[in-house]
Amino acid sequence: MYPENAPHPPAQRAVEVHHPTPYPPATVTPAPPVPVQPNAVPAVASIVLPDGRVVTGYAINPAHPESVAAKPAVSRAAVNVALGGVGFLAVCGGLILLTSFIAALTAFITQLIILAAVIFGGWIAVQIFGAHGHQGGGITVNIRKAVIKRNHFRG
Repeated sequence: MYPENAPHPPAQRAVEVHHPTPYPPATVTPAPPVPVQPNAVPAVASIVLPDGRVVTGYAINPAHPESVAAKPAVSRAAVNVALGGVGFLAVCGGLILLTSFIAALTAFITQLIILAAVIFGGWIAVQIFGAHGHQGGGITVNIRKAVIKRNHFRG
């Protein structure tokens, strides 16, 4: 029913089970501690595997978590945002005061100009209308019929 080179059906195959063989824990023979200068090559550690192979590599220092007491109570970003807000409020308040000051100064200068116009206008009015009322140093000019011929005045 099956050709000769075709695989056997599952019922006729022999079942083989493979179990992994556990290795005993590796023995670590660390390299002797060598004082390491900053920016120097770190120490090298070697591990001997059970089958006799030796694996050599750089030792990795474990990372030390940052202590909780060293962290500030408030983050720097929060402090920067708060200081920026305070500065913005100070600038806005200063701008409001500056615009109020400019408006007051404009009103003051306008009132000074009006006062100067009233005083000068009053002085002019006194000069015009007050000259007829008193005798003395005034000059009287009589204007008669004049004939003007060829830019000559004949009066």
